[in-house]
Amino acid sequence: MASTGGTPFLLSPATGHAATAVFDVEAVGAGAGTGAQHQAAKSTPAPDAGAAFVLESKGTWWHAGFHLTTAIVGPTVLTLPYALRGMGWGLGLAALTAVFAVTFYAYYLVSRVLDHCEAAGRRHIRFRELAAAVLGSGWVFYVVVSVQTAINTGVTTGSILLAADCLKIMYSDLAPHGPLKLYHFIIIVAVVLAFLSQLPSFHSLRHINLGSLILSFAYTILVSAACIRAGASSDPPAKHYSLSSSKSEKTFNAFLSISILASVYGNGILPEIQATLAPPAAGKMTKALVLCYAVVFFTFYLPAITGYWAFGNQVQSNVLQSLMPDEGPSLAPTWLLGLTVVLVLLQLLAIALVYSQVAYEIMEKNSADVAHGRFSRRNLAPRVALRTAYVAVCALVAAALPFFGDIVGVVGAVGFIPLDFILPVVMYNTALAPPRRSPVYLANVAIMVVFTGVGVIGAVASVRKLALDAGKFKLFSDNVVD
Repeated sequence: MASTGGTPFLLSPATGHAATAVFDVEAVGAGAGTGAQHQAAKSTPAPDAGAAFVLESKGTWWHAGFHLTTAIVGPTVLTLPYALRGMGWGLGLAALTAVFAVTFYAYYLVSRVLDHCEAAGRRHIRFRELAAAVLGSGWVFYVVVSVQTAINTGVTTGSILLAADCLKIMYSDLAPHGPLKLYHFIIIVAVVLAFLSQLPSFHSLRHINLGSLILSFAYTILVSAACIRAGASSDPPAKHYSLSSSKSEKTFNAFLSISILASVYGNGILPEIQATLAPPAAGKMTKALVLCYAVVFFTFYLPAITGYWAFGNQVQSNVLQSLMPDEGPSLAPTWLLGLTVVLVLLQLLAIALVYSQVAYEIMEKNSADVAHGRFSRRNLAPRVALRTAYVAVCALVAAALPFFGDIVGVVGAVGFIPLDFILPVVMYNTALAPPRRSPVYLANVAIMVVFTGVGVIGAVASVRKLALDAGKFKLFSDNVVD
């Protein structure tokens, strides 16, 4: 039976010498194999089609930077003014900067753990296998794969929904009384995405993700310029920056904002992105992170500051909606808003493709045969069928639940926070075993404790908002609930 785990060589905190950690989640589940057989399986793991076809290791560090940027920088940056609204200028910018620093550090730690395992003779290419091998527990494997699947399916579904909403916005402007409904545009987006999903590997998305990086610069500049124009006009929108007078409301809003920030900065697929690097991968992901976070700094801070400055605590959950109020004229030129919507639409397709790769890797691992060619009839038929079915299911959920944007905070609290804030520091402390009184170890423990608390409280705050907005929810509605 093929192995799903790894064999990193970890430094023992007690002896300082290398110790072999062996893990095979499938063997644990079946209770099969002797210790010698187990070790032999680890030394020569059988290749699988998911690794060979979807996570092929051919990329450069800048390709990984493109992938990572697409996974992090998306239209969710347009929610950042709303996140500042929940905390105000001082605390909001401090939280934005803190999450910026902590996520960069956490992703760097994941890369270090991956490099450490590769240097010891075992390269991990899947988050679930890395976490289970380092932490040595079968349940970790299933927790990570479950959370990853929820995140990736959720982001793909949300991308389809928001892309369809972009088409509907353009259509409504051109034909205000036209017959097409939201679900028609969801079908259009799903057809395009199903076609693009036949690109066989993560590496084959590198040019698309370079385009995504450029798109993120373009629409954040346009939106920020529109906010500055609106705020500096002779008749600016009414605004103030005060927070709620209720202490409980203020606390819930602050933690909801932090959950939004966790979602915006999160990705949950860094090991799969590092897997696309041509070996040896050591050190390359750090360069990719620097490239990505240079883009993050510009595309996050610019719209966050300009949007909150222009609209204050009246800013909507998506700053574009503040520029296009339901009553009164638009606060930006029509061409600028139209171009922004088109750019957002195009990037949403790239984001959906990136977050679908983990699902496609799992499908290919179990359905394809690595002994046959990638484009052989044996492998092409199941690939087309399964990927098309996956997109169709996501599209159906998007059509049935057009209030998907309202659970971004929940996803951040229960999905991105464990994978992007907690697991990285735990894995680093376990795999590289820094001294327990060292600054690195203590900082990692502090991050784990703080963000565990943030995740719990953020989840409560996010669920509370869902409950308050429940009256707006309607299955197969023609309107997206924010």
